[in-house]
Amino acid sequence: MSKGLVIVLSGPAGSGKDTLLNRYFKFGSAKKTVSVTTRPIRPNEIDGRDYHFFTRERFEKAIAAGELLEFTEYAGNYYGTLFSEIDRITAAGDDVILKIEVIGGKNVKMRFPEAVLIFTFPPNAEILVSRLKNRGTEDEQTVKKRLAAAENEIEAAKKIYDYLIVNDDADDAARKFADIICARHAAMSENIDFMNEVEKNVK
Repeated sequence: MSKGLVIVLSGPAGSGKDTLLNRYFKFGSAKKTVSVTTRPIRPNEIDGRDYHFFTRERFEKAIAAGELLEFTEYAGNYYGTLFSEIDRITAAGDDVILKIEVIGGKNVKMRFPEAVLIFTFPPNAEILVSRLKNRGTEDEQTVKKRLAAAENEIEAAKKIYDYLIVNDDADDAARKFADIICARHAAMSENIDFMNEVEKNVK
């Protein structure tokens, strides 16, 4: 059994990553990791389902113990991905989706050169600003931090990410996301073992 693909989805806060993935998981087969974060839990979130919510001290112990594939500090909070989550899913032959920041995506690409990096963004910057201000989960100072971070993410994504999904309609964005995964599975580089096997039988 071949191992599954490692797929990274990134985008600024307010770019619609969660909605895109929620629509994708209605028909897609890839699995989602549960990231670790030190940010406060929100009223609609459940520990272990949306994130593993760690204290800063516990997160730093995980870093020291080498338990994290990648981690980054974003808007004053740590975010990261546990190695155990990746291994559990890909070893079973399933694709794994990491919803992480761009810096984390860069780190994943260094560890897994074959990883598929996908960046998503609304149709324009004005929509991003409106989404951040209207969702009511951050104060004005945090919104400003997230917008500043978005500038850096865009610049970095242009250099290291493989695909862009303009997220105007969540259903359409989810279909594009699924199409990218299918295309990567059909890539010749992912099918060399199959080609070598059939080559033996046609001689």
